[in-house]
Amino acid sequence: MENKRLLSLDIFRGLTIILMIVVNDPGSWEHVYAPLLHAEWNGITPTDYVFPSFLFIVGVSIVLSMNKQRERGKSRAELTKKVLWRVLKIYAVGIFLWLWPSFNFEGIRWVGVLPRIAFVYLGCALLFLYTSRKTQWLFGILALLGYWLLMAYVPVPGIGFPDLSLPEKNWAHYIDSVFLPGRLWQDTWDPEGILSTLPAIVSGLIGMWAGYVLLQKDELKNRLNQLFFYGVILLFLGDVMQWFFPFNKNLWSSSFTLFMGGIGMLSLASLSYFFDVKQNHYQFKFAHAFGVNSITAYSLSSILTVVFYSSKWWGISLSASFMSLCEQIGLPPKLGSLIYAVIYVFILWIPVQLLFKKKIYIKL
Repeated sequence: MENKRLLSLDIFRGLTIILMIVVNDPGSWEHVYAPLLHAEWNGITPTDYVFPSFLFIVGVSIVLSMNKQRERGKSRAELTKKVLWRVLKIYAVGIFLWLWPSFNFEGIRWVGVLPRIAFVYLGCALLFLYTSRKTQWLFGILALLGYWLLMAYVPVPGIGFPDLSLPEKNWAHYIDSVFLPGRLWQDTWDPEGILSTLPAIVSGLIGMWAGYVLLQKDELKNRLNQLFFYGVILLFLGDVMQWFFPFNKNLWSSSFTLFMGGIGMLSLASLSYFFDVKQNHYQFKFAHAFGVNSITAYSLSSILTVVFYSSKWWGISLSASFMSLCEQIGLPPKLGSLIYAVIYVFILWIPVQLLFKKKIYIKL
């Protein structure tokens, strides 16, 4: 039963990474279908589902993995050392990918996708090891409520009353501009900045909640019913809260956290039903290969842009040449851009599939 659960989780993770690569690597950023772009500010698109889904999976994995290690007799101190070492490795890879290939340390960005994953993993893992489930619940609730009250109602120094319709008039912008060193993604603020990491940790905690459900001794169908129920409740709470704190991936608003937690619950329950209850074990092997080496696949997608997007390797840009070819044959530019992204996914599938076949799972 444990392996089947992990199969569902691996495929969920793999599908998330595949979509992440598609939205991060179009043939041309000038030609992208609207659903494959992040919402500019308030609002939500399917692309905004990707990152919180991955953090949800991080939370589920923490519970399943660390519970297993506890049963094998590993102490809290041993697990803590493993957590800290893993956090350092994930963060270091994130910084390396930002520096690649020019290694311009003057323009370094100290936060980003992998650094946020590292921080969320750190927060959730320590909460798992050192607090009770009740404390974790209380932390999550207070964090989302406190974040909402701060962002919506507490005056910002030098700015005044917050205005959530503008990127510059909120506490996240203020704290990033004052305390966050290095380059910021948007000059004066960063979507993976300091303050918004707090609700992102709650996204991981919601995943941990799902992990606790999966560890129950009830029949699998009963556990999945719980996930479906909690997913619907979270969707409802997120939808209600967005009237007070709009959906906003850049701020990782409380409503966004709740809504995406619901999406994560429903997605995991649906995949678990498909693979564990119906036992469709031979579908989605493509995604499974990405799921067991997700950080490797994501890292390769960044490293290989030098080959498939830059002109430094071949003397020409393959992506630009492909888009030019699409224009010549009359293919709509947005469709051509999407096709190139899908081709890139298949190119990345080759190394991850080789690792998968050899049962090599690279875990940071």
